[in-house]
Amino acid sequence: MDATTDKDPLVQEQIYNALCYLGESEPEEILNSCDEYLRQHDKLAYPHRVIILKAMETVVRNNITLLDKSTAKEVIRDWQQAASNVLVAVGQRFINKVMEEVLTKFQPGILPHYFVMQTFANLSVSNGE
Repeated sequence: MDATTDKDPLVQEQIYNALCYLGESEPEEILNSCDEYLRQHDKLAYPHRVIILKAMETVVRNNITLLDKSTAKEVIRDWQQAASNVLVAVGQRFINKVMEEVLTKFQPGILPHYFVMQTFANLSVSNGE
């Protein structure tokens, strides 16, 4: 997975494809490996983090019926945290666009999801002056 930091888009695409391919035969193993890698590399630049997150999304979508409930629950929580972190990182440069997108998650009469609120809080902390 370290190759996701390669600047060549073809290498990045090959890593994505390899993760998805491996995820077809061992979805839980790949999801756990991706999760562990993201945890160990919490400073990974967001474009590279996105490659791994997209691969995780594809593995989950293609194998949802095969996943154990506990794995699915853990992956969803970790995946949402990682996605929130990506939005906060992007928001350090493009705060207006990120805020615009996050605000679409607020619906009248419906409590916002925990990670929407956490993303808002982390955006405010990372962009406070």
